[in-house]
Amino acid sequence: MIIDPRITLLAQGLTGFSTTLKKGERVLIDAFDVPDAIIIALIREARRRGALPYVQVHRARITRELSLGAEEAQFAPHAEVELARMQKMDAYIALRGSDNIFEGSDIPAERVQLVSRLMKPVLDHRVGKTKWVVLRWPSSAMAQQAGMSTEAFEEFYLRVCTLDYSRMTPGMAALKKLMDATDKVHIKGPGTDLRFSIKGIGSQPCGGLRNIPDGEVFSCPVKESVEGVVQYNAPTVYLGSSFDNIRLVFRQGRIVEATSNNTKRLNEILDSDAGARYVGEFALGFNPYILEPMRDILFDEKIAGSFHFTPGQAYDFPGNGNKSQVHWDMVCIQRPEYGGGEVWFDGKLIRKDGLFVPKTLHKLNPGYLLGQPDAK
Repeated sequence: MIIDPRITLLAQGLTGFSTTLKKGERVLIDAFDVPDAIIIALIREARRRGALPYVQVHRARITRELSLGAEEAQFAPHAEVELARMQKMDAYIALRGSDNIFEGSDIPAERVQLVSRLMKPVLDHRVGKTKWVVLRWPSSAMAQQAGMSTEAFEEFYLRVCTLDYSRMTPGMAALKKLMDATDKVHIKGPGTDLRFSIKGIGSQPCGGLRNIPDGEVFSCPVKESVEGVVQYNAPTVYLGSSFDNIRLVFRQGRIVEATSNNTKRLNEILDSDAGARYVGEFALGFNPYILEPMRDILFDEKIAGSFHFTPGQAYDFPGNGNKSQVHWDMVCIQRPEYGGGEVWFDGKLIRKDGLFVPKTLHKLNPGYLLGQPDAK
């Protein structure tokens, strides 16, 4: 099979830079409605590195049908099988390319929660015990979400996903050092006045090793420290439902008020379990190619000049111990065209209107990451 060289380049990055596959390692390629070409390219590149590739192919409409009638007696044994397989893997590469991001919108909430609960050990093992990377695959639906032609979006996608992520390394190291030493965070912007602590939590740079596209450093608030209000300005899709203008009010770390264009469904999700109303992640995004939201979180959470503040499950590190079947990355963009905003660490201005202010962080601003050496 003749494969577009750009797809081969992407496969090389996923098996090399992202998962560093080595001889004899097992890698599961989890393919959700993607073309054969990228799967074959990944198999070839895994074998070229001496790794052992395994493939699972999913179809969104079939997954929906199974979930519509999900029962514990059916999914509990399924989860056991999936966990046993994941425990045999050293690495995991997931590609998600369904044409319809709302395919699961009519699955009853209780069925979704059942499947999420039973499959959570599989997710936990994959995240904690394997080298993993997850990416979306371009489709006409994604192009439509982004307001672009299919061809233009494919060009954009491959440009973003094959970015030289090594350019992010020095700036991310500086931001990590700063976040690790920070206690108080204050975020200000239109409709937003949010305060919390990240003291002792730590932080994690993300520059192409877990998600593609990538470009963020994340931490986590001390669980009960969050106070104030946040108004998100990026639309989001979660569990097959669409949300705009989400506004959350916090007291002692807990979401006590949640509104949006879909307030009822928003609160149903936040009531999934006790941890869903606490926050499990705080991150600053800085991918220079990603500027506009497209209701795809793997892209939107990396938007240049954005932050995301995530109700639900915290990572083991950096984390605050919060447990939930929900992990919902909600995004706010702070560039001037979105109303601007400020991020303060311990009383010092760190980012204003989407651009990092301290000189040590200038290498995370778009100019530098796009190869403009004189950019601030």
